[in-house]
Amino acid sequence: MNRESMRTRARLVEVVLVVSGAYSVFLGLFMLVAPGEFWSTLGAFGPRNDHYIFDNASFELPLGLLLLAALRWRSWRVPALSFATAHWALHALSHLVDTNHADGRLVGWLEFAGLAFGTVVLALACSTAWSAQRRAEPVSG
Repeated sequence: MNRESMRTRARLVEVVLVVSGAYSVFLGLFMLVAPGEFWSTLGAFGPRNDHYIFDNASFELPLGLLLLAALRWRSWRVPALSFATAHWALHALSHLVDTNHADGRLVGWLEFAGLAFGTVVLALACSTAWSAQRRAEPVSG
């Protein structure tokens, strides 16, 4: 792999870390600061429950901070992206199982599609970071 291709892949990982990290931080803060607005715009599955919204915020916010910290500490990239990929995959699965969004079934399916796409993007970034990490490790022998 040439240097330009490696730099492009490294930038891809960094963009995914920034976008996913910022998204998770924003989402976590949104849930903490305005749980009612969060529920009415994004989380309208079943009756409103502020406790569960805060529980989700307490997960989403640190996940975003972890992804953003991985920009600084490269050794955190693979674990952070692996964890985020697992989170998004399980979140997508929950939307596949329950597509009954308050705004209609189509919204539930669209949310599933967005989460599935995000899972693929995170998995690709994780794979790229893992490959870069393996190339950087000294060969033991």
